[in-house]
Amino acid sequence: MPDSAKYLHPEAIRRISRLELRARHIVEGFLSGTHRSPYFGRSVEFLQHRQYAAGDDLRDVDWRVWARQDRLVVKQYEEDTNLRVHLLVDVSASMQFGNGVFNKYEYSATIAATLAYMILRQHDAVAAMTFDAQIRQRVPLRSQRKHLRTLADAFAMDHPQNKTDLFGILQRAAAIFPRRGMMIIISDFLCDTEATLRGLKLLRSQGHDVLVFHVMDDAELDFDFSGPTRFDSMETDQFLRCNPQALREGYLAELQKFLDQLRRGCADSRVDYALIRTSDALDAALPLYLNKRLGKRVGR
Repeated sequence: MPDSAKYLHPEAIRRISRLELRARHIVEGFLSGTHRSPYFGRSVEFLQHRQYAAGDDLRDVDWRVWARQDRLVVKQYEEDTNLRVHLLVDVSASMQFGNGVFNKYEYSATIAATLAYMILRQHDAVAAMTFDAQIRQRVPLRSQRKHLRTLADAFAMDHPQNKTDLFGILQRAAAIFPRRGMMIIISDFLCDTEATLRGLKLLRSQGHDVLVFHVMDDAELDFDFSGPTRFDSMETDQFLRCNPQALREGYLAELQKFLDQLRRGCADSRVDYALIRTSDALDAALPLYLNKRLGKRVGR
């Protein structure tokens, strides 16, 4: 088995550990404990309205009340003091593709391990699930720092294999983790897009805050192959011999449709979506995305 420590890149961890991973709906909370916080934040459980006061964040204003009653009120929520994060990592055969330093699976495992480090550093709880058409590994929720090694070991597989059944996996996750938390799905999403979007919508309907990291290789996104090429399916025994230049325009058009459908579907369900190339430096890609999400500035 490969050394799971390789997924914990020191430079990436050094930068990312300065950020706080917080669900969009949580503003303030304690770093430990499982009791209810007396503070109010943008969590998932609505508590009450109160009159708007100068300086309140306009994002908290209930505009429906304003439209109906012509008065400004802000929404208040009660939050849990600990964030519960579930990392779902695709280990299907297509994740083995890659021409750079990392293939898609190795890059995704690195993302997951780095996020796990950050979550545990802020004393929140993290669990993990690796999957293809079935659940391959499950690691329970823990908040201790030593939990990182267990998580990283779960991500370290020799040879990802089989197809992806992401809809089935998201259904299982919804049943296994009924309590509201954050779901982070890391995959190339090369499966039935409509079914995947139904699965994401299901998670959102249960109150989970959902983040999607869509990991793809440069060759998949740019299709810059030249000369006679044989393309072998990584999940079936099919192959295609062709002149890739003759297919490039049509391939890129279909790729764009796929990406647009996934992006729009995520937006419609209020799922945060990020497309990441395996050539992107992890220590730059993750802080940029997380800071955009949190509205903070990345600092060195």
